[in-house]
Amino acid sequence: MKLAIYKIDGTTSGKEALLDDSIFGIEPNDHAIYLDVKQFLANQRQGTHKTKDRSEVAYSTKKMGKQKGGGGARHGSIKSNIYVGGGRVFGPKPHDYSFKLNKKLKQLARYSALSYKVKDNAITMIESFSMEAPKTKEFIKILDNLKVNGRKTLVVLPENSNNIYLSSRNLPEINVITVDEINTYTIMNANHIVLVDGVQDILVERRK
Repeated sequence: MKLAIYKIDGTTSGKEALLDDSIFGIEPNDHAIYLDVKQFLANQRQGTHKTKDRSEVAYSTKKMGKQKGGGGARHGSIKSNIYVGGGRVFGPKPHDYSFKLNKKLKQLARYSALSYKVKDNAITMIESFSMEAPKTKEFIKILDNLKVNGRKTLVVLPENSNNIYLSSRNLPEINVITVDEINTYTIMNANHIVLVDGVQDILVERRK
């Protein structure tokens, strides 16, 4: 399929970008998307959560009362979980949440996510551009021209541009990444995607 390529002033350039159907036009696989997003979020977790059990609580180990004759239950330690400040039973312990997925499944998930965005008319192509200096106001003007400002937008660059990244850093709804960093989560988490011309060619090249 073809998409019109816009200029940064919001007008059409008269050119069109050819989007490969094997990347942008497949039948989306929801389960692949689910697994890839789940892996991405799991891999972000530090897994350092920890609570103290009764062997780690700093309390006296003295027996609280006689074994018999107290008229109630037998208590051997104030570290027991039934007391305030006692050790926690079956509390969380540090562990690794990450898991692996094979490359073809992750690729299928990315292409499925991109295909969903194409079906929703949520992809805009723009000409390659650069910024001489970090200027957030200028970047906002570009987004306004493309009618995507105020929405969760993912801007994908063919290569790293420090000035464009710095211009967008203070905009909480805008995420600027390179084609190397693109993943299923960032695609699905955005309401709209702005692809800079050249990204589609890199994706096709890497599919081979």
